[in-house]
Amino acid sequence: MNEFCAQAANALAQEKGAVAQEKGLDRPTPLQNASKSLNISSGISEKAVAERFSKAAPRYDKLAAIQHTIAQHGLHNLPAQLVGNALDIGCGTGVHTQSLNARGLHAVGVDIAQGMLSLAGTNYPHLTFKLGSAQALPIASNSIDVAFSSMALQWANCLNSVAEEVHRVLNHDAIAELAIMVSGSFEELTHARKLAQLPTAMTPLPTADGWNRAFRGAGLAVKRVITRDYVDSHSDIMSLLRSVKGVGAGETGKQQKVLSRQDIKKLSMAYHNIHGEAGSLPLTYRVCHFRLEKKA
Repeated sequence: MNEFCAQAANALAQEKGAVAQEKGLDRPTPLQNASKSLNISSGISEKAVAERFSKAAPRYDKLAAIQHTIAQHGLHNLPAQLVGNALDIGCGTGVHTQSLNARGLHAVGVDIAQGMLSLAGTNYPHLTFKLGSAQALPIASNSIDVAFSSMALQWANCLNSVAEEVHRVLNHDAIAELAIMVSGSFEELTHARKLAQLPTAMTPLPTADGWNRAFRGAGLAVKRVITRDYVDSHSDIMSLLRSVKGVGAGETGKQQKVLSRQDIKKLSMAYHNIHGEAGSLPLTYRVCHFRLEKKA
């Protein structure tokens, strides 16, 4: 992983060039950086992720019920009393940026998908949203008191770069509350596809231990980790597949074969063979809620 992270870091450095003087919350990072491809062994590129989530933007809030539940748990995990500047990394449509703002914080949202940001700006014109990557945040160093992220960082292609950027933007004694989907998610779908003899449709996610090492390696104190399985349920296989595609998830970094009617029938039969003919079809999101702190 370190080799690939080094490649990603070199690519970022080449794209950014010399960084101008920082001022306030602004860090002059070219917006086009967010859409350029940073490929590592997984094959995922930031451009592919940005495009997928931009397409999902118009229907995201209607389909992302479980994602909103996960984010609400993350927000609930924050201290009751909050002051200062907040950063919502992977802010999507801005719903949770607004939640941070409503708690008295000066909140700024950052996302890699222009489609998401366009919707966020329309829905919350009083807030500031910036196009940018979690691996090159367009935010000044030591300027954030509360960093928040929910169900976004799992799509980054270098854990170390994310951890280093979180450390960089946090002020001294500041905190981060990050909800990250980890390995063990979507196991029902993976098992069913295997039983139906269909190819894997999602790149394996990093482990909780991998994120833990990255955060500690960047100099952040990991104060608490809560790992929780959130189970979504669907009436049929098409509903389940739409829920994954509709929120922009399942990126593999390569062109996927479109499932035929026969493939979908096989997948449905496999799912029901595993979980029973009657009842709903489960889909598990395994999420780690990290509380981080940057010591002075």
